[in-house]
Amino acid sequence: MTIDPETLEALRSAAGSAQLDSSTEALTAASHDTWPLSTKLAKLHEHPWPAELVIRLSTFEELPDLLRAASRLHVPVTVRACGSSVTGQPLPTRGGVVLDVSSVPPSFTLDERNLTVTASASMPGGELEDALAKAGYTLGHSPQSLYRSSVGGWVATLASGQFSSMYGGIEDLVTGYTVVLATGETVTVKASPRAAMGPDLRRVFLGSEGTLGVITSVTLKVFPTTVTTRFAAYRLATVEDGIEILREQAALGLRPLLLRLYDATEAAHAAPGETQPVLFVGTRGPEAVAEAELGVLDALITGRAGVRLGAEPVERWMGRRFDFSTVENLLDEPGGYAETIEVAHTWSGIGELYHALTTALAPLADEVLGHFSHVYPQGTSLYVILLGRASDDAEAVRRLRTIWETAMQICLDQGAELSHHHGGGMARSAYARRSLGSAHVVLQRLKSALDPAGILNPGKLGL
Repeated sequence: MTIDPETLEALRSAAGSAQLDSSTEALTAASHDTWPLSTKLAKLHEHPWPAELVIRLSTFEELPDLLRAASRLHVPVTVRACGSSVTGQPLPTRGGVVLDVSSVPPSFTLDERNLTVTASASMPGGELEDALAKAGYTLGHSPQSLYRSSVGGWVATLASGQFSSMYGGIEDLVTGYTVVLATGETVTVKASPRAAMGPDLRRVFLGSEGTLGVITSVTLKVFPTTVTTRFAAYRLATVEDGIEILREQAALGLRPLLLRLYDATEAAHAAPGETQPVLFVGTRGPEAVAEAELGVLDALITGRAGVRLGAEPVERWMGRRFDFSTVENLLDEPGGYAETIEVAHTWSGIGELYHALTTALAPLADEVLGHFSHVYPQGTSLYVILLGRASDDAEAVRRLRTIWETAMQICLDQGAELSHHHGGGMARSAYARRSLGSAHVVLQRLKSALDPAGILNPGKLGL
């Protein structure tokens, strides 16, 4: 335990009007997120990463004094917003305080002249996107968790959205943000539209998962929605054909709104009735541009014997793309388990990685589904979904742990990126040093400099 009565009173004094809660209900809720392993452990009433105290901020102005006190007292602080992480980022590995920032009232300011929006880090992403839509804009950032995640969480976990092939990941969309350091200093980093005064300091905290500072506000690009959008779906002969199409369009410099290549197993879910790989594409822009880009894509795809399926399969997916029910319903079943693991590799390695992962993971689940959905000139991401039913929840936990160990080892062996957009969290922390290699020393030194007491989200990113 790190919080004795004297420490508790010191934290209470520093927290101002923030609410301190040590009830069993609050601590249990703060000790789990939506990582499937954590979900199943909760059903077994096992809490391996227990919180000692929940502090709910009412304003970010309370944060500097609170972090200064926590640093002085050496009390771990783990930030939590919507708790929608699927890899364990907000789990308090060394007890201490879970800092709930979701209680800070959301706010935003739209700058239509400069095409940016500045939002409180606590603001739910879907709420911000809906507000912008009423004004004729979009963030261009659309993760499946849009309505379950926060603006600050996107930056802290280096998130990416379903339309990243056009708009990019969060690193391409953020122009600046404000962060409070463990020492209580408030820092604003920005580059708008671009700056060449030393290193791009925005990159320091992107993906840092709350280990280097607490993000309080974010400025993001916005895009007008008064443009044309076109969709099309195609049946392909093989996954390899699909990978080559993705690579060819990237080499041509195309920036389609949507690219989703499903293997035959997942195609049966994404486009019911299909038994071969399926490719979803979408384009967006002035009508002539959207039509022209779709025409180029169509020529590439049909040139590899792709069969047109029309727009309906993609439009149907657009209507349910935020639906988590398949995974959630299975996790609710006694013994049911599901997992989503997203990784990335170069064009030279992605095909072999796909076959290695799906083959090795097949004995560990009833279904192993695969799709490729974020495309770059150098390679693409691979998303593997596992669905299964074990004899009981204890066996489901063992399966989930084996799934992660197997997948991470294969990725390390093949030189792949261990995460594309879900971050590291607890799921990947044990593999972080091997993944980052010699660069991990830079992360260690940043941690020592910015958080000398080592209080912020310990146990993540191999720290």
